[in-house]
Amino acid sequence: MMEEQEIPILQGRQVVNPYFKAAGLILRRLGWDLNPESWRSRWRLAALKNRYQGQKAVILCNGPSLLKTNFDALAASGVYTFGLNKINLLFEKTTFRPSCIVAVNELVIQQNAPFYNQTEIPLFLDSRALRYVPRRSNITYLKETHYKVFARDVRMSLYYGHTVTFVAIQLAYHMGFEKVALIGCDHSFTHQKGYANQTVVAGDHDPNHFDPTYFAGGVKWQLPDLFQSEVAYRMAREVFEASGREIYNCTEGGKLEIFQRKPLMEFLQEN
Repeated sequence: MMEEQEIPILQGRQVVNPYFKAAGLILRRLGWDLNPESWRSRWRLAALKNRYQGQKAVILCNGPSLLKTNFDALAASGVYTFGLNKINLLFEKTTFRPSCIVAVNELVIQQNAPFYNQTEIPLFLDSRALRYVPRRSNITYLKETHYKVFARDVRMSLYYGHTVTFVAIQLAYHMGFEKVALIGCDHSFTHQKGYANQTVVAGDHDPNHFDPTYFAGGVKWQLPDLFQSEVAYRMAREVFEASGREIYNCTEGGKLEIFQRKPLMEFLQEN
């Protein structure tokens, strides 16, 4: 059993003038809309709209239970897969590679930039990634909005819902997938002290992800907001159900009970 780690707090809550915040959001929005890369990315997203209509997809989340996955069977199924964030830390353990990778947290992107800058796997990255990951033909940039709605079309912007999993779910909807499965979505974080979304310094090892080095060795990361994540997941479930589509939780164990549970092999073998 891993020893409990203390996560030091970098700073307390800060009160931000709402007018300054709103002005900053508007300026960043205008800056992105005037950036040629915004139009290139929108063109790529337009080309993906409903491309996989009626098909299935699997989203690989980053909880410890992800290591229970039969990656050989997942690869053999031919199902489209979304890897998230630092999924490349899995690559030394298996020959499986996801169909694409999604990352929107700036700290994650900055830390994982060396991999993003050399991989040929299609990437969906937040627009701020341009600071660390210059454009290439396999990169599509996304733009965040703070308007809390599920984006059925992600070309202009989308709400991130406090979790990259929600971003991947919206991409899957945009691309037309009819059935989506989550694996490795443990929805549980241990040995953490602080408030939701707070930036903290990682300890020597990480018990909350599939790799103990995921957030470790003094790197900065943001504590999860499980409540707001659940709000976003319920939003996703309602949109999928209203559209005659389905989301399943195929995670082995974990604490996410918003989506119907189903074994991964059953999901893969269904017509």
